[in-house]
Amino acid sequence: MKSNDRVACVRIPRFPIGAVWLDAGEKSASSSTPPTAGAPHWDEQPIALRDGPRLRAVTAAAARTHVRAGMTIAEARSRCAALDVRPWDDVCVARELTRASAAFLSASPQVAPAAGIPGTWWIGATGFDGLGGEQMLADTLQRMAKLWHPGARVAIADSCVAARAATWRPADGRRPTVEGSEPTAYGVERTAHGIVSPGTDANYLAPLPLRLIPMDNEVREALIALGLTTCGALAALAPGDVERRWGAAGLQAWRLAQGIDARRPTLARTVQPREAHAELAMSTTSAEPLLFLVRGALERLMTDLVRDARAAAAVAITLTLDDGHGALPSGHRAHTITREVRAPRALARVAPWFERCRALLDDWTLTAPVSAVTVTITVTAPMGAEQGDLLAPAWRDPAAAEAAFERLRTALGSGSVVRPVAVDAYTPEREGRWENLATVDGRRLTVETALLPTVYRPPSTVTLRLLENPESVSVIVAPRGDPRALDWRGRRIPIARAVGPQRLSGEWWTASPFARDYWRCESDELEQEFLLYRDARGWRLQGWYD
Repeated sequence: MKSNDRVACVRIPRFPIGAVWLDAGEKSASSSTPPTAGAPHWDEQPIALRDGPRLRAVTAAAARTHVRAGMTIAEARSRCAALDVRPWDDVCVARELTRASAAFLSASPQVAPAAGIPGTWWIGATGFDGLGGEQMLADTLQRMAKLWHPGARVAIADSCVAARAATWRPADGRRPTVEGSEPTAYGVERTAHGIVSPGTDANYLAPLPLRLIPMDNEVREALIALGLTTCGALAALAPGDVERRWGAAGLQAWRLAQGIDARRPTLARTVQPREAHAELAMSTTSAEPLLFLVRGALERLMTDLVRDARAAAAVAITLTLDDGHGALPSGHRAHTITREVRAPRALARVAPWFERCRALLDDWTLTAPVSAVTVTITVTAPMGAEQGDLLAPAWRDPAAAEAAFERLRTALGSGSVVRPVAVDAYTPEREGRWENLATVDGRRLTVETALLPTVYRPPSTVTLRLLENPESVSVIVAPRGDPRALDWRGRRIPIARAVGPQRLSGEWWTASPFARDYWRCESDELEQEFLLYRDARGWRLQGWYD
Protein backbone atom coordinates (compact mmCIF):
# COMPACT_ATOMS: atom_id res chain seq x y z
CA MET A 1 0.00 0.00 0.00
CA LYS A 2 1.35 3.44 -0.87
CA SER A 3 2.61 5.44 2.07
CA ASN A 4 0.55 8.48 1.08
CA ASP A 5 -2.66 6.44 0.91
CA ARG A 6 -3.88 6.96 4.47
CA VAL A 7 -7.05 5.85 6.19
CA ALA A 8 -8.76 6.87 9.42
CA CYS A 9 -10.82 4.55 11.60
CA VAL A 10 -13.66 5.87 13.76
CA ARG A 11 -14.92 3.44 16.40
CA ILE A 12 -18.01 4.24 18.48
CA PRO A 13 -18.38 1.73 21.32
CA ARG A 14 -21.61 -0.28 21.46
CA PHE A 15 -23.11 1.77 18.64
CA PRO A 16 -26.24 -0.42 18.11
CA ILE A 17 -27.34 0.06 21.73
CA GLY A 18 -27.05 3.82 21.36
CA ALA A 19 -28.98 3.67 18.08
CA VAL A 20 -31.88 1.82 19.72
CA TRP A 21 -31.77 4.26 22.65
CA LEU A 22 -31.93 7.23 20.30
CA ASP A 23 -34.75 5.63 18.32
CA ALA A 24 -36.80 5.27 21.50
CA GLY A 25 -36.63 9.02 21.99
CA GLU A 26 -34.82 8.82 25.32
CA LYS A 27 -31.66 10.58 24.18
CA SER A 28 -31.04 13.49 21.86
CA ALA A 29 -28.80 12.79 18.86
CA SER A 30 -27.24 16.23 19.23
CA SER A 31 -26.00 15.63 22.74
CA SER A 32 -23.82 13.01 24.37
CA THR A 33 -25.73 13.18 27.65
CA PRO A 34 -29.18 11.80 28.52
CA PRO A 35 -32.08 14.27 28.58
CA THR A 36 -32.30 14.38 32.37
CA ALA A 37 -29.72 16.74 33.83
CA GLY A 38 -27.12 14.84 35.82
CA ALA A 39 -28.41 11.43 34.68
CA PRO A 40 -25.78 8.87 33.70
CA HIS A 41 -24.93 8.15 30.07
CA TRP A 42 -26.83 5.21 28.56
CA ASP A 43 -23.61 3.16 28.55
CA GLU A 44 -23.46 3.58 32.33
CA GLN A 45 -26.89 1.96 32.69
CA PRO A 46 -27.47 -1.83 32.55
CA ILE A 47 -28.98 -2.18 29.07
CA ALA A 48 -28.85 -5.10 26.62
CA LEU A 49 -30.19 -5.81 23.14
CA ARG A 50 -31.72 -9.21 22.49
CA ASP A 51 -31.85 -11.00 19.18
CA GLY A 52 -34.30 -13.84 19.74
CA PRO A 53 -33.81 -15.60 23.09
CA ARG A 54 -30.19 -14.43 23.53
CA LEU A 55 -28.40 -11.14 24.09
CA ARG A 56 -26.52 -9.64 21.17
CA ALA A 57 -25.01 -6.51 22.74
CA VAL A 58 -24.62 -5.14 26.29
CA THR A 59 -23.53 -1.83 27.76
CA ALA A 60 -20.37 -1.31 29.78
CA ALA A 61 -22.45 -1.11 32.97
CA ALA A 62 -24.06 -4.47 32.19
CA ALA A 63 -20.65 -5.98 31.40
CA ARG A 64 -19.39 -4.95 34.83
CA THR A 65 -22.12 -7.15 36.36
CA HIS A 66 -20.74 -10.07 34.32
CA VAL A 67 -23.53 -9.93 31.72
CA ARG A 68 -22.16 -10.98 28.33
CA ALA A 69 -23.45 -11.15 24.77
CA GLY A 70 -24.70 -14.63 23.93
CA MET A 71 -26.36 -15.21 27.31
CA THR A 72 -30.02 -16.03 27.60
CA ILE A 73 -32.24 -13.32 29.05
CA ALA A 74 -32.94 -15.38 32.17
CA GLU A 75 -29.24 -16.01 32.76
CA ALA A 76 -28.41 -12.33 32.30
CA ARG A 77 -31.15 -11.17 34.68
CA SER A 78 -29.96 -13.64 37.29
CA ARG A 79 -26.73 -11.64 37.34
CA CYS A 80 -28.33 -8.20 36.99
CA ALA A 81 -31.96 -7.93 38.11
CA ALA A 82 -32.17 -4.32 36.89
CA LEU A 83 -31.11 -5.23 33.33
CA ASP A 84 -33.14 -3.30 30.72
CA VAL A 85 -33.55 -5.69 27.75
CA ARG A 86 -34.64 -4.18 24.44
CA PRO A 87 -35.10 -5.80 21.01
CA TRP A 88 -32.35 -5.52 18.41
CA ASP A 89 -33.68 -3.27 15.63
CA ASP A 90 -31.86 -3.46 12.29
CA VAL A 91 -33.94 -0.62 10.86
CA CYS A 92 -33.08 1.97 13.51
CA VAL A 93 -29.43 0.82 13.61
CA ALA A 94 -29.21 1.30 9.83
CA ARG A 95 -30.86 4.71 10.07
CA GLU A 96 -28.47 5.88 12.80
CA LEU A 97 -25.56 4.45 10.79
CA THR A 98 -26.65 6.59 7.85
CA ARG A 99 -26.90 9.70 10.04
CA ALA A 100 -23.41 9.20 11.41
CA SER A 101 -21.99 8.54 7.94
CA ALA A 102 -23.58 11.73 6.66
CA ALA A 103 -21.99 13.67 9.53
CA PHE A 104 -18.52 12.28 8.75
CA LEU A 105 -18.93 13.40 5.13
CA SER A 106 -18.41 16.99 6.27
CA ALA A 107 -14.85 16.01 7.26
CA SER A 108 -13.89 13.77 4.32
CA PRO A 109 -15.56 12.78 1.03
CA GLN A 110 -14.49 9.15 1.52
CA VAL A 111 -16.67 7.46 4.16
CA ALA A 112 -17.50 3.75 4.32
CA PRO A 113 -19.10 1.92 7.26
CA ALA A 114 -17.17 -1.25 8.09
CA ALA A 115 -19.13 -4.29 6.89
CA GLY A 116 -20.48 -6.36 9.76
CA ILE A 117 -19.08 -4.04 12.46
CA PRO A 118 -21.78 -1.47 13.38
CA GLY A 119 -20.08 1.56 14.91
CA THR A 120 -16.87 1.41 12.86
CA TRP A 121 -16.09 3.55 9.80
CA TRP A 122 -13.20 3.79 7.33
CA ILE A 123 -12.57 7.40 6.31
CA GLY A 124 -10.15 8.72 3.73
CA ALA A 125 -7.28 10.65 5.37
CA THR A 126 -5.27 11.68 2.28
CA GLY A 127 -4.86 15.27 1.03
CA PHE A 128 -5.27 17.20 4.30
CA ASP A 129 -1.75 18.64 4.45
CA GLY A 130 -2.97 22.11 3.53
CA LEU A 131 -5.93 21.96 5.91
CA GLY A 132 -4.17 21.26 9.19
CA GLY A 133 -2.97 17.73 8.45
CA GLU A 134 -4.02 14.42 9.96
CA GLN A 135 -4.15 15.83 13.48
CA MET A 136 -6.84 18.29 12.43
CA LEU A 137 -8.82 15.53 10.70
CA ALA A 138 -8.59 13.29 13.76
CA ASP A 139 -9.73 16.12 16.05
CA THR A 140 -12.71 16.86 13.78
CA LEU A 141 -13.78 13.22 13.55
CA GLN A 142 -13.39 12.86 17.30
CA ARG A 143 -15.72 15.79 18.00
CA MET A 144 -18.33 14.32 15.68
CA ALA A 145 -18.08 10.78 17.04
CA LYS A 146 -18.45 11.98 20.64
CA LEU A 147 -21.99 13.10 19.82
CA TRP A 148 -22.89 9.39 19.83
CA HIS A 149 -20.57 8.21 22.61
CA PRO A 150 -18.07 10.08 24.80
CA GLY A 151 -15.65 7.15 24.59
CA ALA A 152 -15.42 7.17 20.79
CA ARG A 153 -11.92 6.65 19.40
CA VAL A 154 -10.18 7.77 16.19
CA ALA A 155 -6.90 6.55 14.68
CA ILE A 156 -5.08 7.03 11.37
CA ALA A 157 -2.70 4.59 9.63
CA ASP A 158 -1.73 3.26 6.21
CA SER A 159 -4.17 0.34 6.46
CA CYS A 160 -7.62 -0.27 7.90
CA VAL A 161 -6.39 -3.09 10.13
CA ALA A 162 -3.70 -0.94 11.76
CA ALA A 163 -6.03 2.06 12.13
CA ARG A 164 -8.67 -0.05 13.87
CA ALA A 165 -6.07 -1.66 16.15
CA ALA A 166 -4.84 1.81 17.13
CA THR A 167 -8.34 2.75 18.34
CA TRP A 168 -7.88 0.25 21.18
CA ARG A 169 -4.70 1.97 22.43
CA PRO A 170 -5.05 3.00 26.12
CA ALA A 171 -4.05 6.47 27.19
CA ASP A 172 -1.03 5.23 29.20
CA GLY A 173 0.67 3.82 26.10
CA ARG A 174 0.15 0.17 26.97
CA ARG A 175 -0.71 -2.39 24.34
CA PRO A 176 -4.25 -2.15 22.94
CA THR A 177 -6.95 -4.17 24.66
CA VAL A 178 -10.28 -5.39 23.42
CA GLU A 179 -13.59 -3.87 24.40
CA GLY A 180 -15.04 -5.02 27.69
CA SER A 181 -11.75 -6.11 29.28
CA GLU A 182 -11.12 -2.77 30.98
CA PRO A 183 -14.30 -0.65 31.33
CA THR A 184 -13.44 3.02 31.37
CA ALA A 185 -15.18 5.69 33.42
CA TYR A 186 -16.14 8.59 31.19
CA GLY A 187 -14.97 11.11 33.74
CA VAL A 188 -11.33 10.02 33.28
CA GLU A 189 -9.43 12.01 30.69
CA ARG A 190 -7.80 9.80 28.07
CA THR A 191 -6.10 10.22 24.69
CA ALA A 192 -8.83 10.48 22.10
CA HIS A 193 -6.97 9.34 18.99
CA GLY A 194 -3.70 7.95 17.73
CA ILE A 195 -1.73 8.35 14.51
CA VAL A 196 0.50 5.54 13.23
CA SER A 197 3.47 6.93 11.29
CA PRO A 198 3.46 6.23 7.53
CA GLY A 199 5.20 3.01 6.57
CA THR A 200 5.22 1.56 10.10
CA ASP A 201 1.99 -0.47 10.17
CA ALA A 202 3.78 -3.83 10.34
CA ASN A 203 6.02 -2.70 13.21
CA TYR A 204 3.05 -1.22 15.05
CA LEU A 205 1.01 -4.44 14.72
CA ALA A 206 3.86 -6.80 15.62
CA PRO A 207 3.48 -6.75 19.46
CA LEU A 208 -0.32 -6.63 19.42
CA PRO A 209 -2.52 -9.67 20.26
CA LEU A 210 -4.08 -11.72 17.48
CA ARG A 211 -7.54 -10.75 18.74
CA LEU A 212 -7.13 -7.43 16.93
CA ILE A 213 -6.77 -9.17 13.54
CA PRO A 214 -10.06 -10.20 11.88
CA MET A 215 -9.81 -13.89 11.00
CA ASP A 216 -11.69 -17.16 11.21
CA ASN A 217 -12.09 -18.34 14.81
CA GLU A 218 -10.73 -21.80 14.00
CA VAL A 219 -7.58 -20.28 12.51
CA ARG A 220 -7.13 -18.04 15.55
CA GLU A 221 -7.57 -20.92 18.00
CA ALA A 222 -5.10 -23.05 16.06
CA LEU A 223 -2.49 -20.26 16.07
CA ILE A 224 -2.88 -19.67 19.80
CA ALA A 225 -2.61 -23.42 20.47
CA LEU A 226 0.74 -23.33 18.66
CA GLY A 227 1.93 -20.47 20.89
CA LEU A 228 1.52 -17.76 18.22
CA THR A 229 -0.29 -15.08 20.22
CA THR A 230 0.89 -11.85 18.55
CA CYS A 231 0.56 -10.34 15.08
CA GLY A 232 4.35 -10.34 14.69
CA ALA A 233 4.55 -14.08 15.37
CA LEU A 234 2.03 -14.75 12.62
CA ALA A 235 3.70 -12.32 10.20
CA ALA A 236 7.06 -14.08 10.73
CA LEU A 237 5.74 -17.36 9.29
CA ALA A 238 6.41 -18.27 5.68
CA PRO A 239 3.32 -17.51 3.55
CA GLY A 240 3.54 -20.88 1.80
CA ASP A 241 3.44 -22.73 5.11
CA VAL A 242 0.48 -20.67 6.26
CA GLU A 243 -1.46 -21.34 3.07
CA ARG A 244 -0.76 -25.09 3.13
CA ARG A 245 -1.92 -25.39 6.76
CA TRP A 246 -4.85 -22.97 6.92
CA GLY A 247 -5.70 -22.22 3.29
CA ALA A 248 -6.97 -18.89 1.97
CA ALA A 249 -8.36 -17.82 5.36
CA GLY A 250 -4.97 -18.25 7.03
CA LEU A 251 -3.17 -16.44 4.19
CA GLN A 252 -5.56 -13.48 4.47
CA ALA A 253 -4.90 -13.27 8.23
CA TRP A 254 -1.12 -13.40 7.53
CA ARG A 255 -1.45 -10.44 5.15
CA LEU A 256 -3.43 -8.42 7.70
CA ALA A 257 -0.81 -9.14 10.38
CA GLN A 258 1.73 -7.49 8.08
CA GLY A 259 -0.50 -4.46 7.54
CA ILE A 260 -1.47 -5.48 3.99
CA ASP A 261 -5.17 -4.62 3.82
CA ALA A 262 -7.12 -4.13 0.59
CA ARG A 263 -10.08 -2.50 2.35
CA ARG A 264 -10.34 1.22 1.60
CA PRO A 265 -12.97 3.90 2.16
CA THR A 266 -14.96 4.74 -0.94
CA LEU A 267 -16.08 8.06 -2.34
CA ALA A 268 -19.48 8.57 -0.77
CA ARG A 269 -22.41 9.62 -2.91
CA THR A 270 -25.31 11.67 -1.62
CA VAL A 271 -28.53 9.72 -2.14
CA GLN A 272 -31.50 11.88 -2.99
CA PRO A 273 -34.45 11.21 -0.68
CA ARG A 274 -37.33 9.25 -2.15
CA GLU A 275 -40.26 11.49 -1.35
CA ALA A 276 -43.41 12.89 -2.90
CA HIS A 277 -45.00 16.18 -1.82
CA ALA A 278 -48.52 17.41 -2.49
CA GLU A 279 -50.43 20.47 -1.33
CA LEU A 280 -54.15 20.66 -0.74
CA ALA A 281 -56.23 23.34 -2.43
CA MET A 282 -57.92 23.98 0.94
CA SER A 283 -56.74 22.95 4.39
CA THR A 284 -58.66 20.01 5.83
CA THR A 285 -59.07 18.02 9.02
CA SER A 286 -60.60 15.03 7.21
CA ALA A 287 -58.55 11.92 6.52
CA GLU A 288 -60.11 11.15 3.12
CA PRO A 289 -58.32 13.88 1.09
CA LEU A 290 -55.07 12.98 2.84
CA LEU A 291 -55.47 9.29 1.99
CA PHE A 292 -56.10 10.20 -1.66
CA LEU A 293 -52.80 12.09 -1.78
CA VAL A 294 -50.95 9.41 0.15
CA ARG A 295 -52.07 6.69 -2.24
CA GLY A 296 -50.96 8.67 -5.27
CA ALA A 297 -47.60 9.41 -3.65
CA LEU A 298 -47.08 5.73 -2.79
CA GLU A 299 -47.86 4.68 -6.37
CA ARG A 300 -45.20 7.05 -7.74
CA LEU A 301 -42.60 6.09 -5.13
CA MET A 302 -43.14 2.34 -5.50
CA THR A 303 -42.82 2.63 -9.26
CA ASP A 304 -39.43 4.29 -8.83
CA LEU A 305 -38.36 1.64 -6.32
CA VAL A 306 -39.26 -1.23 -8.65
CA ARG A 307 -37.29 0.43 -11.45
CA ASP A 308 -34.24 0.53 -9.15
CA ALA A 309 -34.82 -3.05 -7.90
CA ARG A 310 -35.39 -1.75 -4.38
CA ALA A 311 -38.16 -2.22 -1.81
CA ALA A 312 -39.39 -0.03 1.04
CA ALA A 313 -38.75 -1.02 4.66
CA ALA A 314 -40.04 2.19 6.31
CA VAL A 315 -42.30 5.02 5.16
CA ALA A 316 -42.72 8.42 6.83
CA ILE A 317 -45.69 10.76 6.47
CA THR A 318 -45.16 14.47 7.13
CA LEU A 319 -48.21 16.71 7.56
CA THR A 320 -47.91 20.49 7.18
CA LEU A 321 -50.30 22.15 9.65
CA ASP A 322 -52.18 25.35 8.93
CA ASP A 323 -52.14 26.64 12.51
CA GLY A 324 -50.68 30.12 12.18
CA HIS A 325 -47.11 28.85 12.52
CA GLY A 326 -46.61 28.26 8.80
CA ALA A 327 -44.16 29.82 6.36
CA LEU A 328 -43.93 33.57 6.78
CA PRO A 329 -42.22 36.28 4.73
CA SER A 330 -39.51 36.26 7.40
CA GLY A 331 -38.50 32.81 6.18
CA HIS A 332 -39.68 30.73 9.14
CA ARG A 333 -40.29 27.08 8.32
CA ALA A 334 -43.78 25.65 8.19
CA HIS A 335 -45.07 23.73 11.20
CA THR A 336 -44.83 20.03 10.33
CA ILE A 337 -45.38 16.75 12.16
CA THR A 338 -43.86 13.46 11.01
CA ARG A 339 -44.80 9.88 11.83
CA GLU A 340 -43.19 6.68 10.51
CA VAL A 341 -44.51 3.19 9.81
CA ARG A 342 -42.46 0.06 9.23
CA ALA A 343 -43.02 -3.33 7.65
CA PRO A 344 -41.74 -6.73 8.78
CA ARG A 345 -40.14 -7.26 5.37
CA ALA A 346 -39.21 -4.81 2.65
CA LEU A 347 -42.05 -4.48 0.10
CA ALA A 348 -42.48 -2.61 -3.17
CA ARG A 349 -46.27 -2.93 -3.31
CA VAL A 350 -48.72 -0.11 -2.80
CA ALA A 351 -51.58 -2.03 -1.11
CA PRO A 352 -49.89 -3.16 2.14
CA TRP A 353 -48.16 0.18 2.57
CA PHE A 354 -51.39 2.08 1.98
CA GLU A 355 -53.17 0.03 4.65
CA ARG A 356 -50.40 0.83 7.12
CA CYS A 357 -50.58 4.53 6.28
CA ARG A 358 -54.38 4.46 6.63
CA ALA A 359 -54.08 2.93 10.11
CA LEU A 360 -51.50 5.58 11.02
CA LEU A 361 -53.74 8.44 9.92
CA ASP A 362 -56.77 6.96 11.69
CA ASP A 363 -54.87 7.04 15.00
CA TRP A 364 -53.34 10.46 14.34
CA THR A 365 -54.94 13.22 16.40
CA LEU A 366 -54.63 16.48 14.47
CA THR A 367 -54.45 19.76 16.36
CA ALA A 368 -54.96 21.94 13.25
CA PRO A 369 -56.02 21.63 9.59
CA VAL A 370 -53.56 20.09 7.16
CA SER A 371 -52.38 22.06 4.16
CA ALA A 372 -49.81 19.65 2.62
CA VAL A 373 -48.65 16.02 2.78
CA THR A 374 -45.18 14.58 2.17
CA VAL A 375 -44.59 10.84 1.85
CA THR A 376 -40.96 9.72 2.23
CA ILE A 377 -39.40 6.27 1.94
CA THR A 378 -36.83 6.50 4.72
CA VAL A 379 -35.34 2.99 4.53
CA THR A 380 -34.95 0.77 1.47
CA ALA A 381 -33.57 -2.71 0.85
CA PRO A 382 -32.80 -4.84 -2.21
CA MET A 383 -35.94 -6.27 -3.74
CA GLY A 384 -36.53 -9.94 -2.97
CA ALA A 385 -36.01 -12.43 -5.79
CA GLU A 386 -39.08 -14.57 -5.05
CA GLN A 387 -41.57 -14.58 -7.94
CA GLY A 388 -45.12 -15.87 -8.05
CA ASP A 389 -46.03 -18.90 -10.16
CA LEU A 390 -49.55 -18.78 -11.60
CA LEU A 391 -49.43 -22.53 -12.29
CA ALA A 392 -48.36 -23.48 -8.75
CA PRO A 393 -51.42 -23.42 -6.44
CA ALA A 394 -49.20 -23.99 -3.38
CA TRP A 395 -47.40 -20.66 -3.87
CA ARG A 396 -48.48 -17.92 -1.49
CA ASP A 397 -47.80 -14.22 -1.62
CA PRO A 398 -45.59 -13.45 1.43
CA ALA A 399 -47.22 -10.03 1.76
CA ALA A 400 -50.83 -11.28 1.68
CA ALA A 401 -51.06 -12.05 5.40
CA GLU A 402 -49.54 -8.70 6.33
CA ALA A 403 -52.02 -6.88 4.06
CA ALA A 404 -54.92 -8.78 5.70
CA PHE A 405 -53.68 -7.82 9.16
CA GLU A 406 -53.46 -4.19 8.10
CA ARG A 407 -57.09 -4.29 6.94
CA LEU A 408 -58.06 -5.68 10.37
CA ARG A 409 -56.13 -2.90 12.10
CA THR A 410 -57.88 -0.35 9.90
CA ALA A 411 -61.34 -1.74 10.64
CA LEU A 412 -60.92 -2.66 14.31
CA GLY A 413 -58.13 -0.41 15.57
CA SER A 414 -54.35 -0.48 15.79
CA GLY A 415 -54.36 -2.88 18.75
CA SER A 416 -56.68 -5.46 17.23
CA VAL A 417 -54.00 -7.87 15.99
CA VAL A 418 -52.32 -9.49 18.97
CA ARG A 419 -50.79 -12.78 19.99
CA PRO A 420 -50.50 -14.54 23.37
CA VAL A 421 -47.02 -14.77 24.85
CA ALA A 422 -45.98 -16.95 27.77
CA VAL A 423 -44.31 -15.18 30.70
CA ASP A 424 -42.03 -16.66 33.34
CA ALA A 425 -44.20 -16.05 36.43
CA TYR A 426 -45.55 -18.01 39.39
CA THR A 427 -49.23 -17.08 39.45
CA PRO A 428 -51.57 -18.16 36.61
CA GLU A 429 -52.91 -14.66 35.92
CA ARG A 430 -49.37 -13.42 35.23
CA GLU A 431 -48.14 -16.32 33.11
CA GLY A 432 -49.40 -14.84 29.86
CA ARG A 433 -49.94 -11.49 28.18
CA TRP A 434 -51.09 -10.04 24.89
CA GLU A 435 -48.57 -8.40 22.60
CA ASN A 436 -49.54 -6.13 19.74
CA LEU A 437 -48.29 -7.91 16.66
CA ALA A 438 -46.30 -5.66 14.32
CA THR A 439 -45.12 -8.43 12.01
CA VAL A 440 -46.42 -11.67 10.62
CA ASP A 441 -43.31 -13.75 11.22
CA GLY A 442 -42.79 -12.48 14.79
CA ARG A 443 -39.28 -11.16 14.23
CA ARG A 444 -40.29 -7.71 15.45
CA LEU A 445 -42.99 -6.92 17.99
CA THR A 446 -44.19 -3.67 19.48
CA VAL A 447 -43.20 -2.98 23.06
CA GLU A 448 -46.82 -2.26 24.03
CA THR A 449 -47.97 -5.26 26.06
CA ALA A 450 -50.89 -6.02 28.31
CA LEU A 451 -51.56 -8.73 30.86
CA LEU A 452 -53.44 -11.70 29.47
CA PRO A 453 -56.27 -12.33 31.96
CA THR A 454 -58.58 -14.41 29.73
CA VAL A 455 -56.48 -17.23 28.30
CA TYR A 456 -53.60 -19.09 29.89
CA ARG A 457 -52.05 -22.08 28.16
CA PRO A 458 -49.87 -24.27 30.41
CA PRO A 459 -47.36 -26.70 28.92
CA SER A 460 -50.09 -29.35 28.55
CA THR A 461 -52.80 -29.27 25.90
CA VAL A 462 -55.44 -28.18 28.45
CA THR A 463 -56.39 -24.51 28.40
CA LEU A 464 -57.27 -22.58 31.54
CA ARG A 465 -59.65 -19.72 30.87
CA LEU A 466 -59.17 -17.19 33.62
CA LEU A 467 -61.84 -14.88 34.92
CA GLU A 468 -61.17 -11.20 34.43
CA ASN A 469 -60.63 -11.02 38.21
CA PRO A 470 -60.72 -13.94 40.66
CA GLU A 471 -64.18 -14.01 42.29
CA SER A 472 -64.77 -14.53 45.98
CA VAL A 473 -66.80 -17.73 46.71
CA SER A 474 -68.08 -19.63 49.73
CA VAL A 475 -66.61 -23.12 50.00
CA ILE A 476 -67.68 -26.10 52.12
CA VAL A 477 -64.59 -28.04 53.19
CA ALA A 478 -64.05 -31.56 54.49
CA PRO A 479 -62.40 -32.17 57.86
CA ARG A 480 -59.06 -32.54 56.12
CA GLY A 481 -59.48 -29.12 54.48
CA ASP A 482 -60.19 -30.13 50.88
CA PRO A 483 -63.18 -28.40 49.19
CA ARG A 484 -66.46 -30.33 48.80
CA ALA A 485 -68.83 -27.71 47.36
CA LEU A 486 -68.87 -24.01 46.51
CA ASP A 487 -71.53 -21.33 46.25
CA TRP A 488 -70.96 -19.15 43.18
CA ARG A 489 -73.35 -16.53 41.79
CA GLY A 490 -76.31 -17.93 43.72
CA ARG A 491 -75.68 -21.53 42.74
CA ARG A 492 -74.24 -24.43 44.79
CA ILE A 493 -71.81 -26.59 42.82
CA PRO A 494 -70.84 -29.96 44.35
CA ILE A 495 -67.19 -30.96 43.97
CA ALA A 496 -66.64 -34.62 43.14
CA ARG A 497 -62.85 -34.60 43.13
CA ALA A 498 -60.27 -32.05 44.27
CA VAL A 499 -56.51 -32.30 43.68
CA GLY A 500 -54.34 -30.23 45.95
CA PRO A 501 -53.26 -28.24 47.67
CA GLN A 502 -50.52 -26.83 45.46
CA ARG A 503 -48.94 -24.07 47.47
CA LEU A 504 -47.57 -21.02 45.68
CA SER A 505 -45.97 -18.05 47.38
CA GLY A 506 -43.55 -15.36 46.41
CA GLU A 507 -42.89 -11.73 45.53
CA TRP A 508 -42.35 -11.00 49.20
CA TRP A 509 -39.95 -8.28 48.11
CA THR A 510 -42.77 -6.30 46.41
CA ALA A 511 -45.77 -4.43 47.74
CA SER A 512 -48.09 -7.31 46.69
CA PRO A 513 -46.74 -10.62 48.04
CA PHE A 514 -48.90 -13.73 47.65
CA ALA A 515 -49.35 -17.05 49.48
CA ARG A 516 -52.00 -19.33 48.00
CA ASP A 517 -53.20 -22.95 48.22
CA TYR A 518 -54.50 -24.06 44.80
CA TRP A 519 -57.06 -26.86 44.22
CA ARG A 520 -57.95 -28.29 40.83
CA CYS A 521 -61.55 -29.39 41.21
CA GLU A 522 -63.96 -31.45 39.13
CA SER A 523 -67.75 -31.41 39.26
CA ASP A 524 -69.91 -34.20 37.82
CA GLU A 525 -72.78 -31.75 37.54
CA LEU A 526 -70.83 -29.31 35.35
CA GLU A 527 -68.70 -31.95 33.59
CA GLN A 528 -65.90 -29.39 33.73
CA GLU A 529 -62.83 -28.77 35.87
CA PHE A 530 -62.17 -25.44 37.57
CA LEU A 531 -59.45 -23.83 39.66
CA LEU A 532 -59.89 -22.64 43.26
CA TYR A 533 -57.38 -21.11 45.60
CA ARG A 534 -57.37 -19.96 49.21
CA ASP A 535 -55.29 -17.13 50.62
CA ALA A 536 -55.48 -14.83 53.62
CA ARG A 537 -58.66 -13.24 52.22
CA GLY A 538 -60.53 -16.52 51.78
CA TRP A 539 -61.55 -18.76 48.85
CA ARG A 540 -61.58 -17.52 45.26
CA LEU A 541 -62.58 -19.01 41.91
CA GLN A 542 -59.95 -18.22 39.26
CA GLY A 543 -61.00 -20.01 36.08
CA TRP A 544 -62.21 -23.05 34.16
CA TYR A 545 -60.37 -25.76 32.23
CA ASP A 546 -61.34 -26.57 28.64
